[in-house]
Formats: sequence, structure tokens, C-alpha cells
Amino acid sequence: MQIGVTFPQTEIGADPQVIRDYAQAVEGMGYQHVLIYDHVLGADPTHRPGWTGYTHTEMFHEPFVLFGYLAALTQLELVTGVIILPQRQTALVAKQAAEVDVLSGGKFRLGIGVGWNPVEYEALGTDFSTRGRVVEEQIELLRQLWSKEVVTFKGRYHTVTEAGLSPLPVHRSIPVWIGGSSDSALRRAARIADGWFPLGGRMIRCVP
Repeated sequence: MQIGVTFPQTEIGADPQVIRDYAQAVEGMGYQHVLIYDHVLGADPTHRPGWTGYTHTEMFHEPFVLFGYLAALTQLELVTGVIILPQRQTALVAKQAAEVDVLSGGKFRLGIGVGWNPVEYEALGTDFSTRGRVVEEQIELLRQLWSKEVVTFKGRYHTVTEAGLSPLPVHRSIPVWIGGSSDSALRRAARIADGWFPLGGRMIRCVP
């Protein structure tokens, strides 16, 4: 059994030295991975009666940037739990994930989900209503971009014509885990993911 910690996104603050000390203390205590969750924007609840999600006053460090920092400081496995994949550009996520994987010596696991917050989707110019359909195509394209030097891909939502990433991930693959507790998330994880975890819960590796 591998035991890790969840990075205290909203509590730790913005001091780089505090973040460094936290990560190195976690590693020194014998934990094996650090999991970081993702929100790009928080909503101002002033004109949103009944809003129960994160707000603009709560801090979230950007996971890929933070992992680049942590990769230089620790040997911990780096895990996202989760990147809200459909609100991000797929090729850019592939590039950022590959870079983190290289900098960490192949110790990166990409946990992804579809999210719940239409405010972020609107601000990032993406379609909240299609996120479930988009994410499956994204996972397929990510795996191709990580495994091949040159990719040609034509899907419903993505087109790549004779292009590729460099550097590629250490093992030319990155584990993709799906987070979520809905029936659709469970079915999707069983079909196409390398692992699954209910958000806030334990992680379960998917096996053929």
C-alpha cells in the first residue's frame, strides 16, 4: 500500500519557503506521493444566491507550475486529483504533463475529472455541456501525444496534423486516473482509465 498526502491548497498560503518545507517534511515522514487539486478561478458569490462552491477569496496554486517547483525539491510521486481536463486545451495539458513527468523522473500521475463549475468553463472559453463527451477524446489524444513522436489525429473536438511533443514522458506514457463518484465517471474509469478515485477518497488501480 502506498500512502500519500493531499496538498493543503486553500490553507498553505503563497510563501514558497513554506511550500518547500511542507513537501520536504512530508517526504521525510515517509509519505510516497502528494496529490494536488485544481481550480483556475473562484466565483464571486455576491450576485450568486445560494452559491456553495469555492470563491475568489480561496487560494489555489496552479498544479503543473507547482509540480515543476516540487520536482526540484523532493522525490515524491506527483499526482493531480483532479485536473479539470475539458476546460483545458488538450495539447497544452499533454505538454505540461510530459514536462512534469520528465522533471520528476517519471513520477507523475495525471488524475482528471470533468468538474462541476460552469463559471470556470465560461471564463476559459470552453463548453460545460459537452464536457463528458470531450474528456474521452482528450484521453485518447493525450496517450497518442505521449507515445508517438509525430501524431495525426482527427476527432470530433480535436485535430492534430503531423505534429508532436518534445520532450516525451520518460516511459512514453503517463498513468491517467479518473476522479468522480457518478455512474458515468465509474463507467468511464472502468473502460479507459488506469485508475479511479472518488474525490476525497482512496485511489483504486484499474486492471484489465
